[in-house]
Amino acid sequence: MVWEQAARAFWPLATVLALVFAAFALGVVAAVPGPVLPWLAGAVLLVLVGVAIRGGMRFRRVRMADAMDRLDRTLPGRPLAALSDRAAIGGEGALWQAHLAQMQARAARAQAVRPDAGLARRDPFALRLAGLVALVMALVFGGAAQMGQGIEALAATVSRPMTGDAVPVGPSWEGWAEPPAYTRRPTIYLNALAEGQTLDLPKGSAVTFRLYGNGATVTQDIGPALGEDPQAPGFRAERSGAIEVAGRRFDVTVLPDNAPVIRAGAAPVRRADGRMVQDFEAEDDHGVAQGQAVIALDLPAVDRRFGLALDPEPRQPVELVLPLPRGDRHRIKGQLTEDLSRHPWANLPVSVSLRAVDGIEQVGEAEPMRTVLPGRRFFNPLAAALIEMRRDLLWSRENAGRSAEILRAVTWQPQGFVEQPLYLELRGAVTLLEGDRLTDKARDDLAEALWQAAIQLEDGGLSDALERMRQAQEKLSEAIRNGASPDEIQRLMDELKEATDAYTDMLAQQGQQDPAERFTQNQPGQQITGDQIQQMMDEIQRLMNEGRMAEAQELLEQFNRMMENLQVRQGQGGEGQGGSSGNQPMNRLAETLREQQRLSDEAFKDMQDQFGQGQMGQPSPNAEGLADQQRQLRQELGRQQGLLPGQGSPGGDQARRQLDEAGRAMEDAEQALREGDTGGALQRQADAIESMREGMRALGDMLAQQGQGQQGQQGQQQGQEGQQPGGGDRAGAQGQAYDQRPALDPLGRQRDGNGNVIAGGDPLAEGVDPARRARDLLDEIRRRSGQPERPEAERDYLGRLLDRF
Repeated sequence: MVWEQAARAFWPLATVLALVFAAFALGVVAAVPGPVLPWLAGAVLLVLVGVAIRGGMRFRRVRMADAMDRLDRTLPGRPLAALSDRAAIGGEGALWQAHLAQMQARAARAQAVRPDAGLARRDPFALRLAGLVALVMALVFGGAAQMGQGIEALAATVSRPMTGDAVPVGPSWEGWAEPPAYTRRPTIYLNALAEGQTLDLPKGSAVTFRLYGNGATVTQDIGPALGEDPQAPGFRAERSGAIEVAGRRFDVTVLPDNAPVIRAGAAPVRRADGRMVQDFEAEDDHGVAQGQAVIALDLPAVDRRFGLALDPEPRQPVELVLPLPRGDRHRIKGQLTEDLSRHPWANLPVSVSLRAVDGIEQVGEAEPMRTVLPGRRFFNPLAAALIEMRRDLLWSRENAGRSAEILRAVTWQPQGFVEQPLYLELRGAVTLLEGDRLTDKARDDLAEALWQAAIQLEDGGLSDALERMRQAQEKLSEAIRNGASPDEIQRLMDELKEATDAYTDMLAQQGQQDPAERFTQNQPGQQITGDQIQQMMDEIQRLMNEGRMAEAQELLEQFNRMMENLQVRQGQGGEGQGGSSGNQPMNRLAETLREQQRLSDEAFKDMQDQFGQGQMGQPSPNAEGLADQQRQLRQELGRQQGLLPGQGSPGGDQARRQLDEAGRAMEDAEQALREGDTGGALQRQADAIESMREGMRALGDMLAQQGQGQQGQQGQQQGQEGQQPGGGDRAGAQGQAYDQRPALDPLGRQRDGNGNVIAGGDPLAEGVDPARRARDLLDEIRRRSGQPERPEAERDYLGRLLDRF
């Protein structure tokens, strides 16, 4: 009731006050002409006094009796008044007591009365709502600056001079200096600066003022204006100078913003999966905003023969966004990883240009680097031919006739080397090529079909089988981590066994691993049998049955890594026993391969030492020794080539060609070591290792074919001997259990001690590439160092690792 009385009496006063506040906050008072403002202010003041007096006269004090009467009127029979009555005649008998009991029951049901000031009746024009809306608008859109202007304007109209002469009133102003957002510097409030303090601003900073009153001006010589409002002038700081406002001077020093600098690392390299990896470094005084790599065809360097003899069709350069870390970008060391194996320029000469852009669109460019665009390599002859035809078609559609002739040649008498479905697809491609001129879509569709056909020839079904096995392993690991039911875990375990059996069967049929991984193990002592795979699966099953889920999951992860890195051989004997004549050249090549990897590790360590001492590009004290060792290895490889079996056979000739390539790579590595180019030497050593692996694979395939022929002549007895457990050509360390195999360090090298790792005797021949493992580790370190949610101590440690390596 008190609120009702106050609302009825003082709602006009509240409405007028809300309108006055809104007029100040929204700048209405400051916009009123000076001569009118005093009269308007006087009228508003009279209205305020009038509504205040009216409210005071209408407000009534609320008594308890009024409250009781207000509540009693809401109840039937007015029980509160009845309970205070006294019987006039007849006394307070039973009838009177029954009456009182009835009134008490009604009074007990009393509820609080809802307030009702009746403002709708008293304010038929809803003036109170207009004042409320004005108040809300002032709170949302108004500000202290507008109120200050209004107060200044009002004070100027009512002020009187102390003497007869007019006293000038200095204008009021505010100023701000806002550096560009990319500098991450705070805004500077100019009024808070001390007199004579120099204002240091980054280039491109916005300096803005707000002038209150008339007659104030801003003069400056630091840069162009940002607006045309005389009451809110603004400027962009482009050069050093001075700003004067209302008699105050600010000396401005514009800090230069240098263009970013970007440098490319070594030439792009190709990972085993065909992806291009390009290292780069960039720096900027305020941080790099974005980066880009532009790859263009280096046409003068292209070998213009065969399908490349024609002029190429126009094709836009490839533009790739450089990955930049979050947080500090003043100095960046990054790595661009992109799969361009399907691009028409894959394995062709290109120029790679790196660009970095800062926050004000300044561009820094690195010197274009000429290199060969890394792409996937195909070793199957037919697959390589299809990829070359695909490249020729994407180079120019004028090559359609030539490609049709080649396709007709490679599909002539396909029995034995081209499956029927693939043969039909290739013959359909011949028809398409010999038809009308190819449209862009038809050309791209045909290029995609040729790519898929080459992948099918190169990989077979191994990729799909390996993916199914990986998915089964991931689902089982997830179930173990989440504590799934035993029935669910058993079902997933059975699914993994089926996928593993399918993958191992396919490996055994093809006699090689997934070519995309390019890992080969042709030495009998470095293969693993189907019995040993089953042994490991049984061990995983046993650990899960005993509830040792953590150990089962660890062993499961080791099993998945083993299945990706080892060639599988079913326990059926296979090619050549340990004492066969073919194993001696293979063993000698394996020893040379291990020595080459050891030498590569020493060269890599030497390069790390040079980097730490800041002597990159200069011959190290160990360079001559390493080069001599490389020369000795090359000579030893030449002697072994003369002792290889199978001269004149396709497999033997292919092995010799690969070893010739390895010898040339070793010679180049030796020369690079003598010149102090350790990075180039490592690349050529890696090429030598890959060529030696390919030669060993070709030699192993030849020996396997010879062994199959000898097995048919020797009969069943030899086959039974080959199936005895613990034979010399079993996997790993001559029939040892899987938990006795030598463990590998993170770079894939053998370390002392035993561990629960399935591996063959030699990690290099198994295809575990230490250089690739090192790159993977660096990729993971870079990824973790860019995660702001990690502890600062951990990110500092990761940063020191990146600086060191």
